[in-house]
Amino acid sequence: MKLKNILIVVKEIERSRQFYHDLFGLDVLLDHDGNMILTEGLVLQEKKIWEKFLEKGSIPKSNSCELYFEEQDIEAFLEKLENLYPDVQYVNRLMTHSWGQKVVRFYDLDGNLIEVGTPM
Repeated sequence: MKLKNILIVVKEIERSRQFYHDLFGLDVLLDHDGNMILTEGLVLQEKKIWEKFLEKGSIPKSNSCELYFEEQDIEAFLEKLENLYPDVQYVNRLMTHSWGQKVVRFYDLDGNLIEVGTPM
């Protein structure tokens, strides 16, 4: 058995697709009316579909998991983030861990936590 995908809940799938393409270069592999599989195994599912299947609401900014990306030139990434999405909400701005890795954490447009760090 292997882990195939990670699914996140989004309000507006096209807006989220654009966000993940703009910042991380992810492209659409498959689009099934409210369920979209992007490159790197990320799946976007519209909130209304998720909540219908679960018969429960979703909780933005729950801080119970994060999507982790690595970027060699993190300063250039931050410049792109701030230019394209100036209203992004940061959890922590660029910082350096004691082991030397630079990281930044912020929420996507739907409150899913993202961390971008330099390769270790």
